[in-house]
Amino acid sequence: MVEALLRETGLRLQECDAVAFGSGPGAFTGLRIACGIAQGLAFAAGLPVVAAGNLEALALAASEATPGARSVLAAIDARMQEVYWALYRIDDGVPTEMSAPALASIDELAAECRSRTPDLVAGNALRAFPDLSRQVAAAQAPNACASAASIARVAMRKFAGGGAVAAELAAPVYVRDRVALTIDERRAAARVSR
Repeated sequence: MVEALLRETGLRLQECDAVAFGSGPGAFTGLRIACGIAQGLAFAAGLPVVAAGNLEALALAASEATPGARSVLAAIDARMQEVYWALYRIDDGVPTEMSAPALASIDELAAECRSRTPDLVAGNALRAFPDLSRQVAAAQAPNACASAASIARVAMRKFAGGGAVAAELAAPVYVRDRVALTIDERRAAARVSR
């Protein structure tokens, strides 16, 4: 896919300024793969790497689709009945982090939405957890997602601000250390969802 994109644009990888990747939070394996591919491409071409936050890219995409949203709470399904979330202020189309990416239960995130009163709540957590959607008074964008284009726009701004690192220093943002439920926890969750 990278080769096809480079052919389409008429560029060689070495002519790029940097290699960017969606750094998370998100699925553990997907983040490691994204980071590893970015590192491999950058190392081979002698380029730096820019880690672009998935929630920031989601907030950017959602704000572009919802003109007038001055604050966006980006929230994605973290599995295990939890949500990855962060809050961004939007000024002239640029997201500024107001609350760093974190992990929360549905009830904790609903409380954050009530206390922080964002203009817009965006992301697949609204679809994954209908109870959350019902508790949010703000405008909602359940289908908004971070795209390659929004990750690239976040990365370009970070690169311009000196946010690139050497390939070997690039790292995903996991937020959660625990990546799976125990057998007993899965059984208990199955009983609750019945």
